[in-house]
Amino acid sequence: MVVALRKAVLVLVTALSVTTAMASPASAYPWPGRVTGDIGVHDPSVVKRPDGSYLVAHTGDNIALKTSTDRIAFRNAGSAFPGGTPWATGYTGGSRNLWAPDVSYRNGLYWLYYSASTFGANTSAIFLATSPSGGSGTWTHRGLVVESRSSDDFNAIDPDLVVDAQGRWWLSFGSFWSGIKMIALNPSTGLRSDSVIRSIAGRGGGPIEAPNIVKRGSYYYLFVSFDYCCRGASSTYRVMVGRSTSVTGPFYDRNGTPMTSGGGTEILAGHDTIHGPGHQDVFTDVDGDILVYHYYADNGAPLLGINLLGYDSAGWPYVH
Repeated sequence: MVVALRKAVLVLVTALSVTTAMASPASAYPWPGRVTGDIGVHDPSVVKRPDGSYLVAHTGDNIALKTSTDRIAFRNAGSAFPGGTPWATGYTGGSRNLWAPDVSYRNGLYWLYYSASTFGANTSAIFLATSPSGGSGTWTHRGLVVESRSSDDFNAIDPDLVVDAQGRWWLSFGSFWSGIKMIALNPSTGLRSDSVIRSIAGRGGGPIEAPNIVKRGSYYYLFVSFDYCCRGASSTYRVMVGRSTSVTGPFYDRNGTPMTSGGGTEILAGHDTIHGPGHQDVFTDVDGDILVYHYYADNGAPLLGINLLGYDSAGWPYVH
């Protein structure tokens, strides 16, 4: 009886050990927080408004907008440019679909950087608009910020504005090709201030895009998306991070690998029925840092994901 019991325990322990060894690290990732209403998004960016509500800008015809009063229930709020963007159609092949906006609130204005391109091409452009309220139809076109042509080794999409500790404005951007780039901006206009293009991350031509930089403590954290979006439930997007004491880098991952050499520490990937989470945006709320992203459901629909972002004892972010 004792021998049989010991054998049973040994079999159980062995089975548990094998199951644990086979489990993907992604199994430890949390589910997205609860959201309701109009939650179909791609490439979301979120800003908290002065009245405590939330404005979401995301990829869509003429840049799609959503609002929320509580970060749970979201509703459609039209588009930024209901009259269209004729200045962008030369980059979109005539399409109204504009990509990957970055929205923020600074100096009493909402600032919107957004992309115009076609899938798989690097004949692309990033434009700027501003608004006093963030509402549909209130945005003023401020001009071209940066563009790329087929002869360039970079792709001018996926913009992200960061203001450093000295008050200097920077725009990071990039997708595939030679990776993630950065340019300096004039804080008065939000447009480019010089002709220098800096390289801050890359995978030797491999899939990397959607930069987002935030400063926490003494570090600037560069979040990027590795691998492939836009394949529905087969998407392999995942969120990676590195950090630097300088806004222009060099950025290193947790193992000390430079992000210009393919480095990046994974903090979120697909798990269960959450496929290809990525195109992340980080902002601060009353309960801490918030990670916003899109993921794909089993039916391929892109949906809004929201989680809290914490930092461990070594200062590295994790999703919870």
